[in-house]
Amino acid sequence: MRIDLASVPGNPERPNEDWLSAAIPAVGGGVLVALDGVTPPDGEVGCAHGVPWFAARLGGRLTELSGSRRDMPLDRILAEAIRDTADSHRHTCDLSHVRTPQATVVLVRWDEAYVEHLVLSDSVLLLQDPGGAVTAVLDDRLDRVPRELLRTTASADTLRNREGGFFTAAADPAVAARAVTGRTPRERVRALAALTDGASRWTDTFGEGDWAQCLAVLRKEGAEGLIGRVRALESDPQRTPSRAKRHDDASAAYAEL
Repeated sequence: MRIDLASVPGNPERPNEDWLSAAIPAVGGGVLVALDGVTPPDGEVGCAHGVPWFAARLGGRLTELSGSRRDMPLDRILAEAIRDTADSHRHTCDLSHVRTPQATVVLVRWDEAYVEHLVLSDSVLLLQDPGGAVTAVLDDRLDRVPRELLRTTASADTLRNREGGFFTAAADPAVAARAVTGRTPRERVRALAALTDGASRWTDTFGEGDWAQCLAVLRKEGAEGLIGRVRALESDPQRTPSRAKRHDDASAAYAEL
């Protein structure tokens, strides 16, 4: 088994709001967790702790539960982790605020029989079969929201964790039921990768290659190699930034099973 992780902040003067972890439990198999903390706009967010604190709390709990509670499905693990994280600051913070700390989620767990997955919001999971074909597991609800409805903070807030909008892991455990979940027989998965949107830009923003080619870069050059390619594209003066942030926090995890 080979597992490779890398995470690079978008701005070295600001804390990285992504979270990556991998675990190989004593009972066998493995776990990957990738979170992309949602950067709030300037102004009140109802919480004194901040997104990096939230991502670390949620990511740590997801890693622990996924590795130790094989009897719990991943959506229930996400619900429990959200509830536990909320409980740790609900007495000091306003968790009802629409911009309370939140994150996208990719959660993968495997044993000798199955590879289980969960994806919530716009991070990406890639699954490669023994023949080399790559399937992208996506929660595309944010992509289906008309761009004009996301142009202002106020308009985006009306769609955040709302029916007809998009969902992230924040303070409500019920959001776990909105995640994209599934499982694949272990023998049908040769490799997998989890990407926050700062790393998936290589394919979905810059169009440098499809998802299979993206996975090939990860296999050959590692997670740092893919992120380095993204940073080079972002820094090209001939390219007009296609997003609000020229450089975003970028994280990638690759595992060969």
